[in-house]
Amino acid sequence: MFVRKMTPSQSSLYGEIDDLQDLTFIERPIRRSLKTAEEIDKLTVDEDLNDIERAVYLLSSGEDIQRASVVINLPILVRQNPAETFRRVVPKVREVLHVAGGDMQLAAAGSFLTILQDDIVLIQTHTHSILQIVLLNLDHRDTVVSNAWLETLLSAIDALPKETIRQEILSPLLSKHQLSQSVPARLASCRILGKVVCKFESLIVKKDLLPLVRSLCQDVEYEVRACMCRQLENITRGIGVDHTKIEVLPELVELAQDEASTVRLAAFDTIINLLEMFDSDDRSCVIFPLVKAFCEKCFKGDEAVLASLSFQYGKLCHGLSESFTDEQHLWFLEFYKKLCCLGLQHENGHCESQPYPLELENKYALVRRNCAYNFPAVVLFADPNHFLSELYRTFSSLCHDPEISVRRTAASGFHEVVKLLGPNVHYVHKELITLLQDDSLEVLDALLNNLQETLELATSRGEGAGPESKQVNIPDLVAALVAAEQKAASSLHWRVHEKLLQCYSCLPRVVSGDQIYFRFLQRMFSIITNNNVLPVQREAVRTLCVFLRYNRKQEQRQEIISKIKQELAQGRSYWNRLRYLDLCDITIDLFSKSYFCKHLLIPALELVSDPVANVRYKLCYMLPKLRSTIRPADKHLVQQLEFCVRKLLCREKDKDVMVILRKTVLELDKMDITEPNGSYLQYHKRHERELLDQKKEKEETLLLEMELLERQQSEAKLAGEKQTDKKQRDSKSGMSGSKGMSGSTLGATPSSSTGKEMRRAKLARSRSLSGHPSTPKMTNSDKTLKGKDSGSCPGSGKSAMLPINDDNLRSHHFNVASSISSTASTSSMPVLIRSNTSSSVDHRSNGNKETQSRKLSVQRKSNSFGMQSGRE
Repeated sequence: MFVRKMTPSQSSLYGEIDDLQDLTFIERPIRRSLKTAEEIDKLTVDEDLNDIERAVYLLSSGEDIQRASVVINLPILVRQNPAETFRRVVPKVREVLHVAGGDMQLAAAGSFLTILQDDIVLIQTHTHSILQIVLLNLDHRDTVVSNAWLETLLSAIDALPKETIRQEILSPLLSKHQLSQSVPARLASCRILGKVVCKFESLIVKKDLLPLVRSLCQDVEYEVRACMCRQLENITRGIGVDHTKIEVLPELVELAQDEASTVRLAAFDTIINLLEMFDSDDRSCVIFPLVKAFCEKCFKGDEAVLASLSFQYGKLCHGLSESFTDEQHLWFLEFYKKLCCLGLQHENGHCESQPYPLELENKYALVRRNCAYNFPAVVLFADPNHFLSELYRTFSSLCHDPEISVRRTAASGFHEVVKLLGPNVHYVHKELITLLQDDSLEVLDALLNNLQETLELATSRGEGAGPESKQVNIPDLVAALVAAEQKAASSLHWRVHEKLLQCYSCLPRVVSGDQIYFRFLQRMFSIITNNNVLPVQREAVRTLCVFLRYNRKQEQRQEIISKIKQELAQGRSYWNRLRYLDLCDITIDLFSKSYFCKHLLIPALELVSDPVANVRYKLCYMLPKLRSTIRPADKHLVQQLEFCVRKLLCREKDKDVMVILRKTVLELDKMDITEPNGSYLQYHKRHERELLDQKKEKEETLLLEMELLERQQSEAKLAGEKQTDKKQRDSKSGMSGSKGMSGSTLGATPSSSTGKEMRRAKLARSRSLSGHPSTPKMTNSDKTLKGKDSGSCPGSGKSAMLPINDDNLRSHHFNVASSISSTASTSSMPVLIRSNTSSSVDHRSNGNKETQSRKLSVQRKSNSFGMQSGRE
């Protein structure tokens, strides 16, 4: 017998048959699990029965699933027919719950809570029957079920009247606190006491409830004592401040010295929450010694309580700070430093974890993490002026901690520390660089949540007026930001990368324009053209638009625009051309209409002939927005847009593009019809948009004027320095009359320096990229704009008006930038930005070097963006 060789198609067919045979074995158990005819008959209910009769029938002789369905729908029956439901259905539910399982018990607890909180039902009429069921099931043997019924009762207390609580809840409660009752019953009594105390007057609480509270505080079971201790806060607020010192404080003192750590911890938390209820004498004479002894005992060997102590430490310090002496204040500060270094050893300024058992090491890490969480509060407690001497080493230790969670918590509160330091923010400059360059992206992610605010405060307040204040090192900060972006880009956490690019939008307010141009712009182009994550690409496009908007050098702006057209609008990859349309969408909101139409509109319209349908589809979708940027006077642009629409209508073959094109044509027709004539609301909105566009256009013009003014100032400064050097050389070369020459030079220097100082003062007021915030006087941008219009004549008068306009216009610039940001920043936008020509690091060179840099600008242009085109 010869065996024929099967073809690949035949072998695959036999393989499919084998798979089908395997499925038959899987299908057989499924058929067995279906309901039989007898089971279906049992589940069938007569359709003629009404809802009440059907519920009674199912509770009496139905299956478990049917009974559970009735219990779940019990609130609906109560709303429809409360009288019959409580007369016939609720008694049946009570009988079923005796033998019901845990699931039905939990469902019944939720249903009765809904009924008790429902305003439609008359609580006074049916409360007794409901509460009897709830109280009866509080003693269920299953802890989960009993806790569910207890939560139902506690939630229902808010909706119950006072007399009902007294009769139905407090009366059974007085018997359940006895030692003969079970521990769960006594625990429930503690929680019920803490809940009902707010319903009664202080005299009733003191007379009827406080004896029961004292009895539970002295219970033989530590669980009961701890539970009752945590309810003392509610009881104290119920009896008022007057009775707190006599009735509650002695119990707290005794519980704080309890043999069980759980009870001591509960007492400690309660004391912290009640600090405002004690007077200064109690705080200094009773609370402080008690807390001190508690802290010392925990530090020596009670690691379980240290976590709660470290978490509450900030609140504890501020609650007792008003009653502290200098010695007590110092003790609390030193104890906090010990907690921050718990489980660490310091070598060469860095922290290394000591060898401990894993469980103990985790507890110590939790303590240090809580200390990092409370660090801003401790800075305020210790006085920010003493930060360098008291807390700097501790903060540096937290930022270099070997545990990631500790460093992440320190990064989360870094902006709060910067706020408190004010002009001394340069103290933590190294720690900011360290966290930006941290090996863990979790730390960077935590820092990014408030990085914009941190950078703005660090660069603006780092130049404080104090003699000891120093400026933050900008080059180190720029290098750390670049390294952080590269690390985020090389990882798989693209959301961290996207968040970092969002933070980059604040760089015009932080660093100089040249630093942005040479360190960040090329990287933005690289991300747009090479990155594979769409949200990251779009955020890079948005950041690029912000960089372009606030760049103050005309040559750099022209080079950026040409690079955008070359790499994006004319890119060989359709992905890059899509990003160009995204850039146009963002630019329309950020720039003026004239600027967009002048530089970016025509390349967008040229994409009408793009060979990829996705690009044409996106262009059709954007045509109405592009049309809104064209002014009626620009008829040639309107004609070009109409020509593009006709071209699409004649040549387009893709179905999806044709669908969006028809919608776009209808929308364009509506725009042409409603634009000349419309309602008052439409006219008002259009007028507001025109005013906003005029402001944007004036601001863009102002940037050019300020650039020209700064060039004139730098050239004048250079000429003055050359003249001074020449006079000094002449004075040295003269053999006779040197004293006269030096005297003439000295006489000429004050006059030239005076004029130089006046020009420098004007320039300082006109710089829009300065790191200082604007003065309160410059708040009305409309007035300043009006002043600019009135002083727009050429000459020195125009230059004199520039400094006033710039500070106010800049705030509007950043408001527009923040409105188009994908994620709204919580930090307030500053009015001013750091100047391209005022960087303390990039512009340390003299005037000669500035002249050389302008001469070499053409060569730099060829090397600044030497980037290859986008991916094919």
